[in-house]
Amino acid sequence: MTTWTPLESNPEVMTKYIHRLGVPSKWNIVDVYGLESEMLEWVPKPVKAVILLFPCSKPYEKQRVEEEEKLKANPPKYPDDLFFMKQVIQNACGSIALVHSIANNPDIELEEGLLKKYLEATKSLSPDERGRILEGDSAFTGVHQEIAQEGQTTANPDEEVFHHFVALVNKDGQLYELDGRKSSPIAHGATSADTFLQDAAKVCKEFMARDPEEVRFTVIALTPKAD
Repeated sequence: MTTWTPLESNPEVMTKYIHRLGVPSKWNIVDVYGLESEMLEWVPKPVKAVILLFPCSKPYEKQRVEEEEKLKANPPKYPDDLFFMKQVIQNACGSIALVHSIANNPDIELEEGLLKKYLEATKSLSPDERGRILEGDSAFTGVHQEIAQEGQTTANPDEEVFHHFVALVNKDGQLYELDGRKSSPIAHGATSADTFLQDAAKVCKEFMARDPEEVRFTVIALTPKAD
């Protein structure tokens, strides 16, 4: 398995990354400092995606295995145009969460660049094939590796990583969790443009509730740049 240097949950670095990929400068990544209603009001609107970074603890892994068994026994249906890809690159979950976030918001009009080219090349492929295409994309790999060195902590591709990124998006009025380690998207119920951030916060709280002794959770959002 190919191994990338892990990406830090750093809004400044991730904003630079998405701009390098071809996302217009009017969009950026921001911290979500709290999941209560009054804290969510500080997040610029409209929120296009929420990305959760969480520890891969024993309670989480137990829940993930149980969930995967159910998914494989009864594969869920999801929209054909919901972009979902599998993670076949170790430590690529940050990049994949960003791709999931951007690809499922078609009103974010991409400039010519790496991400637009990748999405056009993979739009008719399977989730596994999309993962393999990313693995073989040397230009995408190069940008990830360069950006991963710009965080506040020393990045080491050989260091074991205990955290994982997932993306939450609104697709046709349904809130989906997109995780390249899982066999399919996970539907979390109805949502809307107006309630998406609050609904995504509830899903983040569910992750935290499974691991009440753990504090190493980070939530960020893809939003318009504040005036």
